[in-house]
Amino acid sequence: MRHNPVYALEEIAAIKDLIRANPWCTFITHVPGSGLVASHYPVLLDEDAEGIVLLSHMGRPDEERHRLGTEEMLVIIQGPHGYISPGWYGYRPNVPTWNFTTAHLWGTPEVLSDAENLDVLDRLVTHFESALPDPHLLHATSGNSEYAHRIVKGTVGFRLPVVRMEGKEKMNQDKAPETIRSIIDHLELPGPYSNPALAARMRQANASVLNDVLDESGLDG
Repeated sequence: MRHNPVYALEEIAAIKDLIRANPWCTFITHVPGSGLVASHYPVLLDEDAEGIVLLSHMGRPDEERHRLGTEEMLVIIQGPHGYISPGWYGYRPNVPTWNFTTAHLWGTPEVLSDAENLDVLDRLVTHFESALPDPHLLHATSGNSEYAHRIVKGTVGFRLPVVRMEGKEKMNQDKAPETIRSIIDHLELPGPYSNPALAARMRQANASVLNDVLDESGLDG
């Protein structure tokens, strides 16, 4: 990514939050003799590990294509993003842009045993199902559990300790507070570029500036 200190996202805690909120990832490996190989899978954080450690799996034979466990892998995390019209800035001249939050993470995967892989799959299912009124858990019944033990052979689990990371959050931090507010307002309106998730992320990224504006105006009571 092009380096720009204004948009840098470097704190480990912030990148962990980005992963938790956006667990669908792109995995890229440069395989000697084959070139670039890319796959897409969900991830969980190993919350007990130091630093950033990802837990995931691949469906066979993706692990062979990536030479899983032998080659360094790039993982791309993509948060809210979207088009920003120059008509939303409230002044001219200007040009359109694209706001986004993303992180690039590097590390070499460690292949898990079948038992460890089943545990990760169980944690993945529990994580996503727990938000539902009637969670369909991996080991909810003996039948489910037996099925899980059968299908685990079709996947390969891995643990990926991140050794290098680069994050970027471009949310118009270099603009005046009134411009930021105008863009957020337009993103929340109905229309072809309505994007409430991006508006919420812009509020979060610019919270200190927007709060300062509220404090100065006396609207905070």
